[in-house]
Amino acid sequence: MTIDTLAAWHALVRSHDPAGLAALIAEDAVFHSPVVHRPQAGHALVRQYLQAAFTVFFNPSFRYVRELSGPRDAVLEFELELDGVHVNGVDMIRWRDDGRIVDFKVMLRPLKAVNLIHQKMAAALGAGPGT
Repeated sequence: MTIDTLAAWHALVRSHDPAGLAALIAEDAVFHSPVVHRPQAGHALVRQYLQAAFTVFFNPSFRYVRELSGPRDAVLEFELELDGVHVNGVDMIRWRDDGRIVDFKVMLRPLKAVNLIHQKMAAALGAGPGT
């Protein structure tokens, strides 16, 4: 069965429930963090980073403001307010033919937001691998 990746992703974001991540992330997926030098490879690490992102990013102010998509990839621009800081960024997502995500890259601006997200993600991850 093929997953409608973008519909599944938007449903998870709307629900603020990361439970569906397990079925959406491929075993060989890679996560590119805006604050960690090395890509985080493998289903478990990608899921760990995205679960942490759910707790950090998805407050009531979070919203996607633009979406560009192709047959197996998308760029989703987002905005949110976090601790009085305006955060602007993009999620770059690539998936296989079956709809499972193989590559997830997050880019952020401005620098003040990057620094704040770095602190919040490190806390959410428990200062685990790669933080």
